[in-house]
Amino acid sequence: MADRRPTEASLEGSHALDEMPTLEMLQLIHAEDGVAHAAVALVLPQVAEAADVLATAMGGGGRWFNVGAGTSGRIGVLDASEIPPTYGLPPRSVQGILAGGDRALRNAVEGAEDDPEAGALELEERGVTLGDVIVGLSASGTTPFVLGAIEAAGKLGARTVAITCDPDSPLAESVEIAIAPRVGPEVVTGSTRMKGGLAQKMILTALSTAVMVRLGRVRGHHMTHVTPVSSKLRGRAVRMVMELGAVDRDRARDLLRTTEGSVEAALQMLETERNVRR
Repeated sequence: MADRRPTEASLEGSHALDEMPTLEMLQLIHAEDGVAHAAVALVLPQVAEAADVLATAMGGGGRWFNVGAGTSGRIGVLDASEIPPTYGLPPRSVQGILAGGDRALRNAVEGAEDDPEAGALELEERGVTLGDVIVGLSASGTTPFVLGAIEAAGKLGARTVAITCDPDSPLAESVEIAIAPRVGPEVVTGSTRMKGGLAQKMILTALSTAVMVRLGRVRGHHMTHVTPVSSKLRGRAVRMVMELGAVDRDRARDLLRTTEGSVEAALQMLETERNVRR
């Protein structure tokens, strides 16, 4: 019996992929990437719903966990790891859980994704509870590790979100909010690191950005809670204080020295000074 999962289906236009000239092959891949982009546009209402749930939960002290295996899990770990330096939140606030652990970031860990109990245990070990939110990532929506984590999340009182490429999958049907773009078959059959991974990356980046904006970690379009740990970021911090605080470069640098590089603290100091003078 044929596998009916959309992520395992065959793409008609790529049957002769191995015979195509290189440029034609790349044009096909690029065109299919556009399919993923269009599919994500159709699920933005669900992304917005999830963003509001996450912002409310985190605003009340809850945590956000991305849970996945393989490409999906690595994307979840990547997005979580970028939150502390970009938006100044502690690492515990947004965490990535990958089947097989840190070793699986670089190497395939055989059988790790097939263990639902391991997914549940990961949440229990982190003390997941009421107020936390679990985001399950699985292109096929059938990964046992992720399904086990989602089932455990419900029992522990956490809220649940899915990012999958099959709206009819067990994962999509087991969560409160299912974000499920229909990206269709892959250019290389079953290789969900392609359109499936791209769609999940787009969704997760947009989702985390929206949540951070809702949490007040952005002023206008500036990441004012960035951690200035490099020359590039220190220069950016100076420019943000100059623009948002309407001061010259020397004053911006003085403020940042006083606040140990915190743009937000520097701006708050300026606002306090100006309020006192009124």
